Amino acid sequence: MFRLRILIMRVASIILVVCVIAASGCRRESNPNHIVIWHQMRVDERDILEAQLQEFMRQNPDITAEQIYKETEELRSGFIVASIAGQGPDLVYGPSDMVGPFEVMNIIVPLETLFDKDYLDSFIPKGLTWYKGHVYQMADKLGNHLALVYNKKMLPTPPQTDEELIEAGKRITADTNGDGRSDVYGLTWNYTEPFFFIPFMTGFGGWVMTEEGVPTLDSPGTIDGLKFIRDLRDTYKIIPGEADYNIADLLFKDGKSAMIVNGDWSWASYKKAGIDIGVAPLPRITKTGLWCAPMVSPKGFSLNANVPKEKRPLVVSLLKFLMDPERQLQTARELGTMPTRVAAVQSEFVQNDDILRNSAKQIEQGRLMPVVPELRAIWDSMRPSYQAVLGGAKTPEIAAREMQELALRKIAEMNE
Repeated sequence: MFRLRILIMRVASIILVVCVIAASGCRRESNPNHIVIWHQMRVDERDILEAQLQEFMRQNPDITAEQIYKETEELRSGFIVASIAGQGPDLVYGPSDMVGPFEVMNIIVPLETLFDKDYLDSFIPKGLTWYKGHVYQMADKLGNHLALVYNKKMLPTPPQTDEELIEAGKRITADTNGDGRSDVYGLTWNYTEPFFFIPFMTGFGGWVMTEEGVPTLDSPGTIDGLKFIRDLRDTYKIIPGEADYNIADLLFKDGKSAMIVNGDWSWASYKKAGIDIGVAPLPRITKTGLWCAPMVSPKGFSLNANVPKEKRPLVVSLLKFLMDPERQLQTARELGTMPTRVAAVQSEFVQNDDILRNSAKQIEQGRLMPVVPELRAIWDSMRPSYQAVLGGAKTPEIAAREMQELALRKIAEMNE
């Protein structure tokens, strides 16, 4: 990590010179009443944010607020480089796993120093990202959590257990055109990516790391989860032989799959495609009695440490405006996302909406995504061996062991 810090500081010096010369937007805004937000929101999310910023400026005519979109990796690296150079936006918005790297670089501010306890307590626990005893991110929505989405026309009632999932999948999977290959499936999802494997890993009792960031990939839960995914494809034959995200998404939209494992970002598109969808928690694994627990990743705002102390109350006022329960409900109504303020979660709208209510159940059964920097090493270590199991090149036992060995090596290299 020391090497990484030195490298970023060197790059930051170069970027700072370029930004000053080119006036590219990296330089901190001299106007104390102008607030800048960097984010990686989807287009529909951006539209809602822009409408809310416009309303904030109408109510506060002396203040201007600007949003700037960046791709996720550009947002992460760009904020680190700009902030270390004393620059960057006032607020940065993104998934919670950014918090760890940002905290290591001392470029974000603990929010409990700016918001009183009663206000923080008005959020559901997963709506605030705590790290090393401090709140570093305040989420306006809970997302990035996977759930079971089903086509009610093909499957009126969702399965509750892995055995029911397999039974329903076998009943629905069919070769409808007589070419000897299935073209309708009980289930599909982007099962080749480790993030989409996590719920089945946890269902069998596994997890990615300890609270201290030590990898725990060589476990019975990992091994049994790998076997389960492989069996869904090769033994029970209820999922396609190949399926990346786009293939799985199209199969479900085309009515060629009764179920898909996907996140809340996708549900509105399925409704637009004319599918009468239901959302349910992922099934309980009979062998362990555990529910499949996806990672839950809040998306929210962190405050740049470079924001002058005299400007911070202004930024706090904008955050409170954006976090208002009614504005969270506006987003929930339009996008089907889960709010984070208790008042919004307990609202009649959320409680009476089947999709949001079941999304809330899935969130409760999920596990918060770790925010430590070591998580990046975990993903990079899981992918090769995980995909080798699916390709038949490794057994689950060997894959789990090699995931663990590679993760330990990568983390050691990070911390040199």
